[in-house]
Amino acid sequence: MNALLDPVSSSAMPPVGPAQMAAAGLRAFVRIADAWKLSVDEQIRLLGEPPRSTFFAWRKHPEKANLSRDTLERLSNLLGIWKSLQILLPDAAAADAWVRQPNSAAPFGGRSALQHMLGGNVSDLNLVRCYLDGVRGGGWS
Repeated sequence: MNALLDPVSSSAMPPVGPAQMAAAGLRAFVRIADAWKLSVDEQIRLLGEPPRSTFFAWRKHPEKANLSRDTLERLSNLLGIWKSLQILLPDAAAADAWVRQPNSAAPFGGRSALQHMLGGNVSDLNLVRCYLDGVRGGGWS
């Protein structure tokens, strides 16, 4: 069978390792941070408070970043939040602005999603992601 058509063939595509996933996640995060107009301090907080020098090294050379499981989980949540917003609010400007707008939904209590995410814990990011996933699925779950 042709290796390109065989989903189980190990020669079809080289495996994607943690370093490649980390680099891709960091590059995507830079674009999201720009779209959401995040300050450097907000970016650092969302990524789990790495030292500033580490943060800037990650931005300069994402392919060399050695990310912790915590940081990878944060990136996963942030990418999921961004993707859900793109689906729910197809106007990119509205999707990007949503994170800063006051929100009366139960999990936010009038605060913005970004204010909640800046709480500093992975669970703060996860709550926003779960909320958006619930809305995408037809309601808050």
